[in-house]
Amino acid sequence: MVFGQVVIGPPGSGKTTYCNGMSQFLSLLGRKVAVVNLDPANDALPYECAVNIEDLVKLSDVMDEHSLGPNGGLVYCMDYLEKNIDWLEEKLKPLIEDHYLLFDFPGQVELFFLHSNARSVIEKLIKRLNLRLTVVHLIDAHLCCDPGKYVSALLLSLSAMLHIELPHINVLSKIDLIENYGDLAFNLEYYTDVQDLKRLQYHLEQDPRSAKYRKLTEELCEVIDEFSLVNFSTLDIQDKESVGNLVKLIDKSNGYIFSSIDSSVVEFSKIAAAPLGWDYFRYPLLVFIIIFSKQAIYLQ
Repeated sequence: MVFGQVVIGPPGSGKTTYCNGMSQFLSLLGRKVAVVNLDPANDALPYECAVNIEDLVKLSDVMDEHSLGPNGGLVYCMDYLEKNIDWLEEKLKPLIEDHYLLFDFPGQVELFFLHSNARSVIEKLIKRLNLRLTVVHLIDAHLCCDPGKYVSALLLSLSAMLHIELPHINVLSKIDLIENYGDLAFNLEYYTDVQDLKRLQYHLEQDPRSAKYRKLTEELCEVIDEFSLVNFSTLDIQDKESVGNLVKLIDKSNGYIFSSIDSSVVEFSKIAAAPLGWDYFRYPLLVFIIIFSKQAIYLQ
């Protein structure tokens, strides 16, 4: 069983920097890490690349040969990779025995909620190589300083979650730089927990560009609230504690925390009986079920 991360996010959100920093951090933890570059536009890699899509197809060649722009070229490259998935599979086979995988994907957001090529690549790798992957979706934290951009980031995150259908962690990257872009309208927890979005309406109406789309914005916020799926973790890639907290979340989501445990009833029962790390008062119904179950066992 192989574990890893699918790193996505808009251009400039810090995907390549993240892969570089995360690979170094995981190496310090004793994991053998292999970074797989699947971004054919990324020609300046700061990390040692185990597999590089440019060995299969180059964006510059595609643009020249087919007279395509960058966006069309990236879609073509993903389509070409999907049709040549055997190439990628053969490259990964020597790594899956003992490596933790980081997949660095392109920053074109359309690939993850409009087109199916990138999703198909991920699905085929999961089935063929028995991978356990978590999507790490990076969003630049400075978008929180603009209510309109923040709502757009929420929509993008929700769309990607619904489209890819994998364990998914949304991350506000470059959190250490957020103060450089001005004061937030609310405290940071408001933006990470994605609380009542109606509170943003006042601030949106202060911007003449956003005011005329008031009704549309209200409807979009209602959609986000109704799904109630999106929240964010924060990340400063230079801060070991910040990276460590994110690694814990990722390991829980893809099951890595169970990888070194003998899958017996006894071992898993020990985990189940361990103290829980959540607030009981946030889940009153669950607490009631647990108490009722214990009483039923006692009565038996």
